[in-house]
Amino acid sequence: MKTYRLISFLLYISLASSFIACEDQLEKSPLDEFDNATFWNSKENVELALSAVYRGNIVANAWGGGANDWWSGNGLLYLELASDNAYHGQGENLGWNRLSNGTLTAGGIGILSNYWDNGYRRVARTNNFLENVDKAPLESENLNRFIAEARFIRASQYFYFSQYFGSVPLVTKTLTQEEANNVSKASHQELVDFVIDELTVAIQDLPQFKDIPNSERGRASKQAALAFLGRIQLAEGYFADAANTYKTIIDFGDNIIDPDYQSLFIESNENSAENIFSIQFIPQLLANGFMQYNGPRVIGGYSFINPLGDLVESYQFTDGTEFSYNDPRYNPEDIGENRDPRLSYSIYYNGSTIRDGIQYISHPDSNSPDRIMRLNSKTGYSIRKYMDESITGDYYGANGADIPVIRYAEVLLSYLEAKLEAGDAIDQGLLDQTINQVRGRSSVNMPPVTETNSSLLRPILRNERRVELALEGLRYWDILRWGVGSEELVGDFYGHPYPDAETEIRKKDASAPEDPFSRWYVTTKNFREGIDNYWPIPQGEVNINPNLAD
Repeated sequence: MKTYRLISFLLYISLASSFIACEDQLEKSPLDEFDNATFWNSKENVELALSAVYRGNIVANAWGGGANDWWSGNGLLYLELASDNAYHGQGENLGWNRLSNGTLTAGGIGILSNYWDNGYRRVARTNNFLENVDKAPLESENLNRFIAEARFIRASQYFYFSQYFGSVPLVTKTLTQEEANNVSKASHQELVDFVIDELTVAIQDLPQFKDIPNSERGRASKQAALAFLGRIQLAEGYFADAANTYKTIIDFGDNIIDPDYQSLFIESNENSAENIFSIQFIPQLLANGFMQYNGPRVIGGYSFINPLGDLVESYQFTDGTEFSYNDPRYNPEDIGENRDPRLSYSIYYNGSTIRDGIQYISHPDSNSPDRIMRLNSKTGYSIRKYMDESITGDYYGANGADIPVIRYAEVLLSYLEAKLEAGDAIDQGLLDQTINQVRGRSSVNMPPVTETNSSLLRPILRNERRVELALEGLRYWDILRWGVGSEELVGDFYGHPYPDAETEIRKKDASAPEDPFSRWYVTTKNFREGIDNYWPIPQGEVNINPNLAD
């Protein structure tokens, strides 16, 4: 809710490490902090505390080189940079690029410590909240909802820990420094079981999406908790359970496929019933800042997120056939022509109009600030999703758009995937209920899928998921959970094609052949099966606590 968006207090918690809430060393309560002994005396204070749990480590305009946590903007969306969808414009040594280029190690990659430290800070806040909230004078209905929200938040953090680190400490209470320095890892299965159990309990006392007023947007609903439950069930191969979970969301009937795809990612439509759970921002007070750091240079951005050609090539022609550079419908002067409209809604390509006659120009023969290989422009493409083209001038502070964490489109596609992988019969009715609802929104209007053979439908569904959810922070996780890193994240990756360029097209090295489609070479990924499937625990943590070593 709006008040939840505004609060940034650390409240009563002083963290000396990832796990610890330390006692104040002074006899008096400090003047610049809340006193935990006297704080829990009103519903209003409990709401302040819960807002800090929601807020976590989300800060305004944090889009640089380090992640804040999984619910910060860069912590979520920059995971695309580890996938075959995008590349960080500042080069090979950026942590997100290193997650999949064969150089991932426990030391020297700061983002691992960012995710680890800030994830456990959010867990510590949640633990402290749960240990104290029942001291407040609350009606049981309010108390139960507050507890359910906190358990949802904590479970979501352990979802991320289980999916990316695999095996980590399962901390469910405030720890002393000695306890924190000697904590042991829980197994991956223990983490999974905890997440499933916590979400299952939390769902009971959370309100439905439709019952949360606009003044409380940003707070968790049953659908948000169910969606995270479905995610972990899908990832762990509990396909029948996942199908039932996603079907529950569908049967509630609270959510929609919004007819306007592009507006889902800007402030004017952030409260769409398609956006089940979002990261909250407010202009000037807790500004998004996305346009400043990731928008094209021609309008003042820094172009950190560079979509890769591999993503662009995954968008079909408008009749539903696969893209090919050899197809006569391909127009190198207008890459979005005759293509799935979501391409033009999501990505700027050479010649794209931004607004008022301003064009995105990345051609190597141009003098454009977005010319490929100038500053951070490494692929020739720039991100359009999340760009509010009505904003001019104050890109740093004026953007208050929320960032969706879960959309109803994901629910429908995940439901179909769960049914397919569970071995259930696939018929046209199920396709029309799921993937064809997503493809058929009026602003997209792609032809319906009719393939019911599971083995043939699987790649169609996976590509649809990639296109629909492009640049939303899910592609890298999808690749990991499908076990296809050695297929999708190994090899050379290219950017924009420039078949008429007089400037020499960049090649991998001097001996490399010319690309047959005049695409610009960007990077080589080298995902190592059995090594890069999970992230290593940061070496600094292992040095303090050897129990964290593999």
